[in-house]
Amino acid sequence: MSDFLNRMKDAAKADKKTIVLPEGEDPRTLAAARMIVDEGIAHLVILGNPDEINIDGVTVINPVTSQKHEAYSQKFAELRAKKGITIEQARAQINDATYFGTMMVKMGDADGLVSGACHSTADTLRPALQILKTAPGTKLVSAFFIMCTDKSEFGENGTVLFADCGLNIAPTANELAEIAAASATSWKTFMSDEPRVAMLSYSTMGSAGGETAKKVQEATSIIKEAYPDVLADGDLQLDAALVPSVAQLKAPDSSVAGKANILVFPTLEAGNIGYKLVQRFANAQAYGPILQGIAKPVNDLSRGCSAEDIVGVVAITAAQAQMAE
Repeated sequence: MSDFLNRMKDAAKADKKTIVLPEGEDPRTLAAARMIVDEGIAHLVILGNPDEINIDGVTVINPVTSQKHEAYSQKFAELRAKKGITIEQARAQINDATYFGTMMVKMGDADGLVSGACHSTADTLRPALQILKTAPGTKLVSAFFIMCTDKSEFGENGTVLFADCGLNIAPTANELAEIAAASATSWKTFMSDEPRVAMLSYSTMGSAGGETAKKVQEATSIIKEAYPDVLADGDLQLDAALVPSVAQLKAPDSSVAGKANILVFPTLEAGNIGYKLVQRFANAQAYGPILQGIAKPVNDLSRGCSAEDIVGVVAITAAQAQMAE
């Protein structure tokens, strides 16, 4: 187990939070729930059929028959009144487990939600944005993965944050700057090292032309002006971002090159491919996609996740809930 995951689990155990898992029909959710209860990581609520789910120490709720259904429906109708949602439409929407679970978080009946094992990112994000909204001051919701490898020379003892790997398809320079700043804040939540952000491209410090490289260079300029406390540099090729000897050759004056612990990819395509390459080729643990910018902790899962991955994301979500207080 990675040092990072141990840290998250220890934090979660120290102040147990209530996390809701809406996908009670997925066997991986049930397997993860047993592990979470056995390790004492969180108080769990699973949404599903109580007649079919029997796990000691877990609360099982059927959203359709729950005593809270009407109160949640009334609140949802209030929240979406400007969109023309009627109470009848709200009641039908709250039958959906992800909407019901998100309302639990909104109403203070849970501290966070983890979903996505058998649903798309949009299915997780849509109710979160409709019900919880974005955090104060947030301009963009984005997603990152915590990658835990056995390469202790990279990041913080082998742990590196990859963003955005799950949400924003073709971020603009301004959006890349927002992703970088949010990722630096997230890093501070979880890790002890100072965040060092590498703005990745196929170019290092303008060594190659092209629109993507120019976009990354512009994003770096925006970060340095708008977020002077964030240590970021770019454009940087991956090897220049992580390997000191390469950094010395390609970017000798950079304060980030060779020692980055946050990698911001120029597009979703690059980030998604990148994290999966590291996960599969290097047998790395990939926790996420973790959402940043939502008012309360709601996190997505890859549909290829394992039960162990769900345990990790629940621990991270619990830690986020602690920090939110």
